[in-house]
Amino acid sequence: MSAAGGQGRPFLRVFLAPEVTYSRSTGENDQVSRSQQRGLRRVRDLCRVLQLPSTFEDTAVAYYQQAYRHSGIRAARLQKKEVLVGCCVLITCRQHNWPLTMGTVCALLYADLDVFSGTYMQIVKLLGLDVPSLCLADLVKTYCSSFRLFQASPSVPAKYVEDKEKMLSRTLQLVELADETWLVTGRHPLPVITAATFLAWQSLQPSHRLTCSLARFCKLANVDLPYPASSRLQELLSVLLRMAERLAWLQVLKLDKRSVVKHIGDLLQHRHTLVRKAFRDGTAEMEAGEKELRGRCQGPEQGKEEVASSSLDLPEGKRPASPTPLLPPCMLKPPKRICPPPPVSTVTGDENISDSEIEQYLRTPQEIKDFEKAQAARQAARSVSNPP
Repeated sequence: MSAAGGQGRPFLRVFLAPEVTYSRSTGENDQVSRSQQRGLRRVRDLCRVLQLPSTFEDTAVAYYQQAYRHSGIRAARLQKKEVLVGCCVLITCRQHNWPLTMGTVCALLYADLDVFSGTYMQIVKLLGLDVPSLCLADLVKTYCSSFRLFQASPSVPAKYVEDKEKMLSRTLQLVELADETWLVTGRHPLPVITAATFLAWQSLQPSHRLTCSLARFCKLANVDLPYPASSRLQELLSVLLRMAERLAWLQVLKLDKRSVVKHIGDLLQHRHTLVRKAFRDGTAEMEAGEKELRGRCQGPEQGKEEVASSSLDLPEGKRPASPTPLLPPCMLKPPKRICPPPPVSTVTGDENISDSEIEQYLRTPQEIKDFEKAQAARQAARSVSNPP
C-alpha cells in the first residue's frame, strides 16, 4: 500500500496542479493571425506586380512583421492595415533608391492619399527607419520611359515621334530648373515632370508641335494628365519668360508664353547665369530702390512730396515693374483668407432703452423737467404699490 501510495502521490500531484491557459502558452505567440497572413500575402503580391527584386520583397515582409508587433497597428482599422502594405513596400523602394511614388502605390491599392501619407510617417517613426528622399532624376527616367512617343504608330503621327535620349536630357534640365526656382519643393513631382516633358517635347520641334495642347499630348503618350500639371506648366513658362528678359538677343523680341518655347534650348544653355540675373539681381534692385527712396525722404518737405508723387504721376503702363524675388509660389501668392461675415443685428423696436440712453436724446430744459416729473411719478407709484 505504501508503494502504491508513494507512486500515487505524483500522479495526484499532476492532476491537482493549476491549469495553464492557452493565452499563457507559447502556442499563441507562434501562430500568425489571419489578418497578418492576408497582409503578408498582399505585400508579396504588390512586390510582384511592381516587378521588384526578391530582396525587396523580403525586406518589405520583414518591415510588415515588425510593424504588426505593435499593439497600435494590430488594433487599427482594416483601412489602415491595407495601407500598411503599401507603406512597407514604398519604404523598401526608397531605401534602395527605386523610383516609386506614393501616388502610384495609392492607385494600385485604391487608397486615400491622406491616410497613406499619415500611416507612412507613423511607420517610419515607429520603426525608427532612415528613409532617403525620392531621387528626381531616376523618377524622370522611369516616368518618361512610359511615354509612347518614341516609335511611330497609328495613334502617333510621324511629326510627333521624338528621340528618347534627346527628350529625356531636355526634360531633366527643365526639372532641375523647376527645382532651382522652388516649383518642386513640397509638391507632388509627377505634375512638374509632366509639364517639363511637354515643354521639352514641344521645344525640340516647335514648328509642328506648338499647336498641340497638354491634354492632347498626354493622350498621345498614353499617360494620365495630373490635375495640377497645367498650373505647373504656367509657372514654368513664367520662369522661362523672366529668364528670356535677361538674354541679350531675346530682349528685342516680344516673347509670350507660346513663343518662348522656341528658345528653351538657348535658355537652358545659360540657365544658371540667367536665373541669378532674373531673380537675385531683381531682389538686389528692389533693396537698392528702397534705400534710395529712404534717402530722398530724409530731405526737405518738398522732396518728400516729389518722391511720393513721382511714381504715382506716371500712367500704370509706364510705371517700373517691381522685380519678383526668388521665393516659393506659396509665398509670392499666399492663399486668400476667408473673412467671417459680421454678425447681423436685427432691430425689432421692442428692445429695452436704458435711462442713460434716454438722457442723450433730451435737448430742451422743458424735456428735462418733464422727464424728471415722470421719474418722480413712477417712483411714487412704486412706493404706493409696495408699502413698507
